[in-house]
Amino acid sequence: MKKVKVNHLDFVIDKLTNSIENVKTGDSFKTDVSLLTRDEIKGITKKSGWLFDWKSELKAPEKEVYKLTISGSTNIQGLISITFRDDHVYMHLIESAPFNKGKDKAYLGVPGNLVAFACRVSYQRGGGGYLSFNSKTQLIEHYIKSLGAVHFGGTLMVITPETSLRLIDKYFND
Repeated sequence: MKKVKVNHLDFVIDKLTNSIENVKTGDSFKTDVSLLTRDEIKGITKKSGWLFDWKSELKAPEKEVYKLTISGSTNIQGLISITFRDDHVYMHLIESAPFNKGKDKAYLGVPGNLVAFACRVSYQRGGGGYLSFNSKTQLIEHYIKSLGAVHFGGTLMVITPETSLRLIDKYFND
């Protein structure tokens, strides 16, 4: 039996914003989330500052990789890899663009925006708003406080329908 590699996520929710927010000006920008294309993956490498192997995520037939952009722009702000399971969405990977990490990041709210998108996909595909992911142990408490996630034991975290709706309403008021 093939052993499945579990990624223990270590993204930080810097701020739950209404969209994404420019760190310097405080201006908010509407965003779009769409599927990442094979052409776009060429610039998303470890050499260019990305931590994960997004090319292999994109190649995995069971996974869907989405990009977050500011409406009207092609610059990728962050990426998320998800799979729809029988009754929920599972989040494999999530990462902010290199310029949205650390103390000199350009925008706040990228991870929260992508998590809210995954919650919305769960509703759209019959998962009832349930979203699960595996967390690094030291960030379990952070996800409980920042996202309202529930610790299910071990490293498994779950976002419930009530919390999903709150995140969706925050980021996608359409």
